[in-house]
Amino acid sequence: MARRLRFCMVTTFYPPYHFGGDAVYVYRLSEALAEAGHRVDVVHSIDAFRLKQPAGPDIAFSHHANVTVHSLETSAWRTSSLAAHQLGEPARYEGSLREILDGGEYDVINFHNVSLVGGPGVLAYGRGVKLYTAHEYWLVCPTHSLFKFDRYACVERRCLRCTVVHYRRPPQVWRSTGAVHRALEHVDCVITPSRFSLEKHRELGIERPIVHLPYFVPTVEAEHPHRSPLDAADAPSRPFFLYVGRLEKLKGVRDLVRLFREYREADLVIVGSGSLSDELRAAARDLPHVRFIGKMHPDALGELYRNAIALLVPSLCYETFGLTLAESLSHATPVIARRIGALPEILEQSGGGLGFDDLRECREAMERLRLDPDLRAFLGRRGQLAARRYWSREAHLSAYLGLAERFLPRVPAVSEAG
Repeated sequence: MARRLRFCMVTTFYPPYHFGGDAVYVYRLSEALAEAGHRVDVVHSIDAFRLKQPAGPDIAFSHHANVTVHSLETSAWRTSSLAAHQLGEPARYEGSLREILDGGEYDVINFHNVSLVGGPGVLAYGRGVKLYTAHEYWLVCPTHSLFKFDRYACVERRCLRCTVVHYRRPPQVWRSTGAVHRALEHVDCVITPSRFSLEKHRELGIERPIVHLPYFVPTVEAEHPHRSPLDAADAPSRPFFLYVGRLEKLKGVRDLVRLFREYREADLVIVGSGSLSDELRAAARDLPHVRFIGKMHPDALGELYRNAIALLVPSLCYETFGLTLAESLSHATPVIARRIGALPEILEQSGGGLGFDDLRECREAMERLRLDPDLRAFLGRRGQLAARRYWSREAHLSAYLGLAERFLPRVPAVSEAG
C-alpha cells in the first residue's frame, strides 16, 4: 500500500504571511499532500513578513487538519531575519529550527525560499530526503532575481555594485566563501519549475542534481467560493485586459500603464500590490480605463481570468515559471507575455498565447485578440488543455512523490499505511 509520509516545508514566506507566487505554490503543495493523507509541517518567518508589512496580513487562508504550521516570531523581529540574511545561518532561529527539523523525524524536508529563515546554513539541519525548490535565483544571485541594477535582466554579473548601490542591501560576505555549494551537499536534489531556470542554474555553477518539475494550478472545478470583485457594482463594463502579480519594477507593470495611456480600445484591470502601488496609481490617475483591484486571494481570481480578453505578462526579469500565466490558461483565457525567461517556454508548450518583445508588438497582439474572438477562443482552448495535461495537481503530485521515493530507500520511512 502507498506510504503515508511526513513532510516538512521550510520557507521564509507562507500564506497568509506572504507576497508572491512561490509561497502560494508551497501552500497549494502542502494542502494537496495533506489531502492525500500525508502529514505536513511548515516552518516560516513572521518576522520576515513584518519587515515589509508590519501591520500584518490582510487576506485569510485556511489550513488542512494534516498541516501543522510553525511560525518563527521573535521580539527582535527587525534583526532576526536580517541576521540570517547577513550571516547565512539561522542565527536567532537556530534553537527553534533544530528542535523542529532535528527532532521531527521527517521522511522529506523540502527547502524553498530560505533567505531570511536560515540562509544556506539551514540546509544542514534535519534528517531525511532533502529537496531544494528554486523558486527564484537565490542560490546564485544576492537579489534573488538576476535583475541587474534593478533595471534589466542580468547578462553580465556585477553583484557587489548591483546589491549595494542599486538595491541598497548590505553585501553577504558568506557568498564569497563557497557556503552555498557546501550547504547544497546536504541536499539530494534541486527542483526548478522550468527548463529555462534549470539551465540558468547550471550555467551559473550549481552542480547538484537538478530536475524540472513545473508548478500546478487548481482545476476550475476546485475553486473555493471567495468573493470576486466582479460582483461589485463598479465592475468593468467594457472588455478588459488583466494583469495579476506584484507591482514591482521587474514585473514590467510600468510598461502597461504607459501603453494604456495611448490605448483606449479596452480597459486594464491590475490585481496585486507592491512597492510601486502608489506610483502606478498616481501615474494612472487620469486614466479612467485603468483600474486597480489590490491584493486578492488566489482562489478569487477565476471570474476575472474568465472574463478578460487576455492576461498580460510584461515581466522584465527571468521568470522561473509564470504561475499566473498557467492559472489564466486553466480558465481558457489566452496570455500575451514578454519573450523572456521561462515565459516563451510556457507559451510554446501550451500554444495558448502570443509573445512580444516591445510595446508595439504587445499592442498588436492585444488588438488581434480583441478583434478576433475566434482566435481568442482557439488559443484559450489549447491553453486549457495544456494546463490540464502539464500543470494539474494529480500530475504534479505523482511526479513530486516519485522524486521523493527515488531517494527514500536511503532513509527509513517514518510510517506505513495500515
